[in-house]
Amino acid sequence: MLNARKVFAGARVRRIRHSKGLTQTGMAEGLGISPSYLNLIERNQRPLTAQLILKLVSVYKVDPDELQTDAGASLANLREVFSDPLLSGELPGESELLDFADAAPNAAAALIKLYRAYREQAGRLTDLSDMLSREGRTAAISSARLPVDEVREVLERRPNHFPALEEEAEAFHRLLASGGDLLGSLKAWFVREHGISVRVLPAATMPTWRRRYDRHSQRLFISERLSPADQLREIAIEASLIRMRAAIAIEIDALKLHSDEAKRLARFELGRYAAHALMMPYTPFLSAAEKSRYDISVLAARFQVSFEQAANRLTTLGREGAAGVPFFLLEIDAAGNRLRRAGAQGFPHSRFGGGCPKLAVHASFAQPGQILTDAVAMPNGDAFLTIARTVDGPQAAYHERPRRTALLLGCDVAHKDRTIYGASFSGNPNMATLIGPACRLCERQGCIARAEPPLTRPLGLDEMVTGFSVYDFQ
Repeated sequence: MLNARKVFAGARVRRIRHSKGLTQTGMAEGLGISPSYLNLIERNQRPLTAQLILKLVSVYKVDPDELQTDAGASLANLREVFSDPLLSGELPGESELLDFADAAPNAAAALIKLYRAYREQAGRLTDLSDMLSREGRTAAISSARLPVDEVREVLERRPNHFPALEEEAEAFHRLLASGGDLLGSLKAWFVREHGISVRVLPAATMPTWRRRYDRHSQRLFISERLSPADQLREIAIEASLIRMRAAIAIEIDALKLHSDEAKRLARFELGRYAAHALMMPYTPFLSAAEKSRYDISVLAARFQVSFEQAANRLTTLGREGAAGVPFFLLEIDAAGNRLRRAGAQGFPHSRFGGGCPKLAVHASFAQPGQILTDAVAMPNGDAFLTIARTVDGPQAAYHERPRRTALLLGCDVAHKDRTIYGASFSGNPNMATLIGPACRLCERQGCIARAEPPLTRPLGLDEMVTGFSVYDFQ
């Protein structure tokens, strides 16, 4: 039985006509319709009726399924292709994708295959580059990088410490003389120095913004959906971008970024860094961290900041002659997407990786709000202390899913006795969780958490023996 729904198959009818070498007039005569009606069908302005489908089958020996094939699957895959940032601006709308999937299904399938091969090879090249960097070599692999990727790479590979911004933040903090009320002091500074008032607005007024500065009315608006600590940070970011404009510009120039968009993104990142330095001044924060043995919860309460803000600040304690424990930080979402990486000495890509599914940061989503500590050991014997915990984003509306990410804070296990989190570890290497930098770079045998085979070893395809790992290798 023919499908009762309307069938718009203009491109497929046109393709059949061309394959038969017919003009619109010739095909119309064979179908018993007018050329103008056939023209409307080919332009998808008229559907194929059941009678016309039967006529096409009997006269031109067409398979009915060919006329009713749904292009939905190809369309969904094409959406994935053109949602890639490299292609996101190439098409004006979805109608062109539908035309492409409908008119040239084989070409659409070929494009999808090419795109998936490109993504696979890009992933392999990234893994190979990481592997070579672990061995002290660099790979001359050039690729088109988006501005956000360039900024991330530059910031992740350098120490997360900016001495000039620290000095500016300390001077600004002394000027404010907050006396424990930094929020009130910042609001007063905005009014006094710039005539700017700060207001917290309801979610209905600011449905998509965290912070917005209205130059015409000289008002800085902050969303009520943010926690008090995040509201303070947004105000401190705006103040820092104004007060430390020159110092931030110098630091951006030193990063040697290649595009204006990358520089704009870096300006926001450095504004957030400066805000943290203003909210948690270096010397008092380091002193409190040492006395509390780096208890993040205690530090968050002491400085009236969030757990996430205090954890981020711990990665910036790299002042010469007054350095703290060299922590590094990884933030991911529930899907495993890496949101940011940073470290007091740069994120340890070569020694730690951060892509192992056995890290406690992934398990923390099942225990939101709980601090999970773990000692982990790499294949080469390097060991690290890790602290993982989920953190929540802005207050979600009724119809929204809450934003929840997870932080992993880590340091070399040699520093464990300086922290409250290392007190329960005996230092016995047999008690550590055995991890790797990432599945494609890890050669641990029999790992039940393995998600991909290693690049460096051939697969062991033995029909008589199977191991616990999904991907056995030789």
